[in-house]
Amino acid sequence: MTAPSPAKPPETNKPSNFLRQVIEGDLTRGTYASRRWAGSPGDAAHHAAGEPDPAKIRTRFPPEPNGYLHIGHAKSICLNFGLARDYGGVCHMRFDDTNPEKEDTEYVNSILDAVRWLGFGWDANGTSHLFQASDYFGFMYRAAEYLIEAGHAYVDEQSAEDMRANRGDFGKPGVNSPFRSRTPAENLARFREMRDGLHADGSMVLRAKIDMASPNINMRDPAIYRIRRATHHNTGDTWCIYPMYTFAHPLEDALEQITHSICTLEFEDQRPFYDWVLLRLAEGGLLAQPLPQQYEFARLNLTYVITSKRKLAALVNEHKVNGWDDPRMPTIVGLRRRGYTPESLQLFAERIGVTKSDSWIDYSTLEGCLRETLDGSAARAMAVLDPVKLVLTNWDEVMGAGTLDPCSAPVHPHHPELGNRQFVIGKEVWIERNDFEETPPQGFFRLFPGNKVRLKYGYIIECTGASKDASGRVTEVHAKLIPDTKSGTPGSSSVKVKGVITWVSVHDGLSAEVRMYDRLFLDPQPDAGGKDYLESLNPDSLKIATAIVEPSLAKALPDAKFQFERHGYFVADRVDHAAGKPVFNFAVGLKDSFGK
Repeated sequence: MTAPSPAKPPETNKPSNFLRQVIEGDLTRGTYASRRWAGSPGDAAHHAAGEPDPAKIRTRFPPEPNGYLHIGHAKSICLNFGLARDYGGVCHMRFDDTNPEKEDTEYVNSILDAVRWLGFGWDANGTSHLFQASDYFGFMYRAAEYLIEAGHAYVDEQSAEDMRANRGDFGKPGVNSPFRSRTPAENLARFREMRDGLHADGSMVLRAKIDMASPNINMRDPAIYRIRRATHHNTGDTWCIYPMYTFAHPLEDALEQITHSICTLEFEDQRPFYDWVLLRLAEGGLLAQPLPQQYEFARLNLTYVITSKRKLAALVNEHKVNGWDDPRMPTIVGLRRRGYTPESLQLFAERIGVTKSDSWIDYSTLEGCLRETLDGSAARAMAVLDPVKLVLTNWDEVMGAGTLDPCSAPVHPHHPELGNRQFVIGKEVWIERNDFEETPPQGFFRLFPGNKVRLKYGYIIECTGASKDASGRVTEVHAKLIPDTKSGTPGSSSVKVKGVITWVSVHDGLSAEVRMYDRLFLDPQPDAGGKDYLESLNPDSLKIATAIVEPSLAKALPDAKFQFERHGYFVADRVDHAAGKPVFNFAVGLKDSFGK
């Protein structure tokens, strides 16, 4: 079956937000018009030899390769790459790989794949803008030596406990380290000993010399280098000292000539140190001006979801889910396997907007974006998820013994150019078990003795009863075919009915595994306020059914999306689905029904 091309989010004027206003103001004032770009990251001298920067702005997406990206990262990807696209700029793809203990090439590859899948790239103006912080270790070390020589940094040999105690708190200023008064020459010698591996891990750190009485605790002589013997996935064992993230981050931005460094709100208190580092190094002529500016926005808080990498890893390691790409996970690989499309996540990021205040986004907003994009693109099909056999007792008499009557239905009701799908109807068909009620409740218009319904795309039938097993469970539903009522034929509307049900023929129906996914947590804020998120795991977040699907799905390829009529949207599992062994995952319902 050929499915329609994926739908794109509707083209609209982009809603304004404070980041767009900042960028537009900078472009109007020419804040970064004097920048030069040498074609690759580098220090002030490197860029001074370059040409005027062809990019009006430069943003970056800088994940640490220590896990799989999640829905919050998807928002950041769409934001940073989207702003660069909309304002004639370039977004850099940068790996913030300054922490060798937790990083791995597996995560590097998964991150690159996720960004590409979301529809973004890092090639612009004939060059790649794929960078990694570890390539700047040499400059970072040189910058640290400059700070030491300028009297802005010192080597501290206090224990971690003493450093913590002497740092003070919000109500008490910190206490100067006894090593703070060393001369630059003494500090430089000690720092070089750290570099050369002459001291044990954790025995000393390099600290910025700022102000131990600062009301911002982040400015109380923060550590900028530590000793850590660990093999780095990119630099191997070249280094036994590594820069702290808060020191590396502004340097990475400056070397790459980033104009707007966009972070989440937890970095707001770090901005003064970000600015301090850049100003000190610019004063020494190491970094080109104008310098990058950091801006913070509220991170994504999505109901029924956790985004802590540590907690997500626990779900995987404790086998609460079936891996990082489990369709119940908020990881990009999990969302992709669930049936989410790049267009739906881009639409979601645009719809929720960008603010500086924390708020919760209801999960139904995300589902609505998927529903909206799949409605125009997903091919239709009939499937029976909880099958019971329906026997048309007068079929042989009316149609002839063994007769199979051909039926057809559009691949997509709004795309006639895609043609029709073909299947047959015969004496026996599969229907949903809940489409029959021996004693119907009020408002039930489907099958019960004496009632007439239409088999969609087929005939009108009249229910005559059912057979049951010894326990009282219905094993077979019986009905009579009403002649001359086939859909699309003259006189088909002569008999009026209130109910229409879907079905699949016993003759050509295919058995398929259908995985019915629901939200992983029952609590809308499963880990807020220190709650144990494991206590709100939804025990019914996965139910597996053996369903019967129409024959058009025999050629469904992995990752193909479909609307199972009446049930919702499903995707052929991209891992387990195969010819002869179809597996479909529930993506989203036709309407929001969680908890109803």
